[in-house]
Amino acid sequence: MPNNVTVIAIDGPAAAGKTVVGRQLAHRLGFKYLDTGLMYRALGWLAKQRNISADDQSALATLAQNAQIRLEGQDGDQVLIGEQRLGSELSDPEVSHWASVVATIPAVRRAMVMLQQSIAADGSIVMVGRDIGTVVVPCADLKIFMTASVEERARRRWRDLSEQGREVAYDQVLQDTRERDHRDSTRTDSPLVPAEDAIMIGTDDLSIDQAVDAILQHLKLKAEK
Repeated sequence: MPNNVTVIAIDGPAAAGKTVVGRQLAHRLGFKYLDTGLMYRALGWLAKQRNISADDQSALATLAQNAQIRLEGQDGDQVLIGEQRLGSELSDPEVSHWASVVATIPAVRRAMVMLQQSIAADGSIVMVGRDIGTVVVPCADLKIFMTASVEERARRRWRDLSEQGREVAYDQVLQDTRERDHRDSTRTDSPLVPAEDAIMIGTDDLSIDQAVDAILQHLKLKAEK
């Protein structure tokens, strides 16, 4: 690995594989790991708990500024809001929907981005999300954009929900995935788009290890330049 690589950004749509690949990559490199999507899910969960309307942008912005969201644990997968630790509730489809809604609000994104940038400043980190390489750390040493067909991503999400004991029809998951893609790619603030210098990796036919190996190969090529 090149010695000057300290921040790796991995972006992509829902269920493209960036979360599990990013975590595995961080393990292989001995880096910290941050899934920024968990921060939006935590905020969505909190907004739902407090019955804040999705149309009340001012209240949601204030919530984001004062929520005290923290990610702990070796994988950064232990989510706390204040002193409350969240777990399986963050995988609830309704919370996922709320996360997508609050993420469209510019003031919410600004608050989240400031927090994410402060975490990235320490370096030696793999960050995954939807605007890491374009907004959060546009100067990242390596930028990856992972994707897969909407049908494959819906299948992955449906399998995950089924394994959690949640009975959801595949067609519903496919519709939800398409709607999430539309919200993420058409929002006015930080839309989901690849950074101009991002390396594109399609994961339809790749295993987790193969995707990680592909990124490590790009790191090797970077070191050889």
